[in-house]
Amino acid sequence: MQESVPLNYYLILSAIFFVMGAVGVLTRRNAIIIFMSIEMMLNAVNLTFVSFSSYNSDPAGQMFVFFVMAVAAAEAAIGLAIVLALYRNQQTVYVDKVNLMKW
Repeated sequence: MQESVPLNYYLILSAIFFVMGAVGVLTRRNAIIIFMSIEMMLNAVNLTFVSFSSYNSDPAGQMFVFFVMAVAAAEAAIGLAIVLALYRNQQTVYVDKVNLMKW
């Protein structure tokens, strides 16, 4: 007899990952760490989608994961381009030291 992990364990783990990512976005000033925190939040959402998909025996949640992964890949590519451009122009990746709206 095979015992499975209850759904609420996956949801608690996903919530912990999401909160860790949100705290990283709100408290860190390094642009690279902010983008990594956003990736962590997207992976927490993916874990939730897969958990509910498995629990309900419905593959729709797993299909949504592919869309979220595509958005995450685009975010990583654009984020890297932003960080490189920011470093080339301002010689820093700290977002609190960069104010592009100044004259």
